[in-house]
Amino acid sequence: MLSVALYLTSTLVVIALILNLFRLVVGPDLPDRVLALDTMYVNSIALIVLLGLWLGGKTYFESALLIAMLGFISTVAVCKYILRGDIIE
Repeated sequence: MLSVALYLTSTLVVIALILNLFRLVVGPDLPDRVLALDTMYVNSIALIVLLGLWLGGKTYFESALLIAMLGFISTVAVCKYILRGDIIE
């Protein structure tokens, strides 16, 4: 039963990644593209956690945490660049 749930969830997350990729490419404004990229980080974290559940490895959860921290920092940096035109003041 768990394997069916993992397959279904993985499929739905991959579909969400494809839709985010579409929004990243076709997005009308720059904030829409930044939001799509941030959502892609979250979906990739979900895929890594699902892979960790499926394979039973602890290193997948650590890599998901690392990607979450890098995704947050990069989103903040891109938002500061959009608002102010410079990352470092």
